[in-house]
Amino acid sequence: MNHFSRRKLITAAAVAGGASGLAAAAGLARRYGLIPPDGKGIYGPGETLTYAAQRLLTRHALAREFAPSQISKTPFANEVDPLGDEFQRLQEAGFADWRLAVDGLVARPASFSIPEIKSFPRRSQITHLACEEGWSYIAEWIGTPLFHILDAVGTLPQARYVIYRSIQPDVWESIDMADALHPQTLIAHGMNGDELPVKFGGPLRLRVPRQLGYKSVKYINRLTIADDLKRFGKGLGSSSPEAGYAWYAGI
Repeated sequence: MNHFSRRKLITAAAVAGGASGLAAAAGLARRYGLIPPDGKGIYGPGETLTYAAQRLLTRHALAREFAPSQISKTPFANEVDPLGDEFQRLQEAGFADWRLAVDGLVARPASFSIPEIKSFPRRSQITHLACEEGWSYIAEWIGTPLFHILDAVGTLPQARYVIYRSIQPDVWESIDMADALHPQTLIAHGMNGDELPVKFGGPLRLRVPRQLGYKSVKYINRLTIADDLKRFGKGLGSSSPEAGYAWYAGI
């Protein structure tokens, strides 16, 4: 990313008081490559201002981590659509045949089993999962930081996004490299000291604690590294903006 001086940031904030201000801020964000994939349309300038401001101010910030005593006693698992016969077959076999495929802009495309994922360095974090629908809980998440997987496959220099897909056919999301390389972004395979329960996304879930819960997709089985998002879905970055939510859901 090009250097964005404090003076330019203050200037952007100063003019962001109305429609013209939003447009000016969007222009600055475009100049410095901080336009989100859903940055067009009537809500585009607002989405752009939110994304650009958070990237400039909190690119390396950490999500708050909590003490074990603060873990929610009854975490809420939202309902998901039926997962289908293939998922049931994999579950009955103890997920022995589950694979996480990694492709796109990588030197060494790969397909990792659950034991292989667990062989990478692991991290445990107690963080808050907040849903846009109003419910939330605190839980311990155990997994490998995503950057270890990206290192293993040799992410190419032009990579800008990681697209991640669920075994649920219509569920997919993406994050920029700032979140993909962030130490708290996990390929989670455990929760609260045990295996990750199916109702919470087991066997694998991407945990993105700096964004709202819908970015932490359950049942992930594919990662695709890309330099743009235009050719994926409707070009808005994920299934969330296609359904009316924001692509960037920073908290």
